[in-house]
Formats: sequence, structure tokens, C-alpha cells
Amino acid sequence: MAVGEEDETGRVRRPSSKKPVKKTVKKTSTGRAGSRTNETKHATRRVSAPRAMRYAAEQLQELLGRAPESVSALKPTEDGWQADVEVLELERIPATTSVMASYRVTLDKEGELLAYERTRRYTRAQIDPRG
Repeated sequence: MAVGEEDETGRVRRPSSKKPVKKTVKKTSTGRAGSRTNETKHATRRVSAPRAMRYAAEQLQELLGRAPESVSALKPTEDGWQADVEVLELERIPATTSVMASYRVTLDKEGELLAYERTRRYTRAQIDPRG
């Protein structure tokens, strides 16, 4: 019997107030329905070194408003990554007199910036006495 039709007793069928229940399947990070992943393990997995370098440069650029020239050092730490990023702070002519800065960037294991600090300012032509 369809909605709006009378049955043999003369009653008219009314639409149900109950809405149909939709079944949803939650997709995991692998994209396959039904498989489970350990979210805790995924949340604490360290990003790769190349990604950490990109993330350090991108997030520092967002904060400073200046494009990094290079990542001169990257090392894993217990809590994530530590990177040294070189940034052009003041452009001068000739370029060898431009002022550069080295920033130490600390990332968590997922690549999110936790802290940064400027560790050194120097002219582009300056040779590092440390090596």
C-alpha cells in the first residue's frame, strides 16, 4: 500500500515520521572502508626529513614574511625536528653585503612549528668561522 492510499478498513496511510537510517562507513587514512588504523600510532609518527625541511621553511616564511634561502641543518630530536634556516633579512647592492640571518626552528613529530629563534646575523659574503 502506497502513502495516501486507503486500506480495506478505510484508513489512509500517512507518511512515517521516522526518517530512514543511513549507514555510513568511516574511511581510514588508507582510504579503504572497514580497515582500522591505530590513530595513536599515526599521531606520533615522525615526518620524513625532506618534509621536515619543507615544513620548517614554509612555516618560518609565514611568520616572518620573508622567503628562506636554504635549510642549512636538520636533525631529529626526541620530540620532532630541529632545523637551521637561512633567511635574507636585508637586501643590499652589491649582494655580497646583504644581511642574512640564521633561524633555529623547532618542529614537533608531525612537522608543526613549535618555536623559532634567530641565532645569528651576518653578511652574505661572511665566511663562517666555525667551519
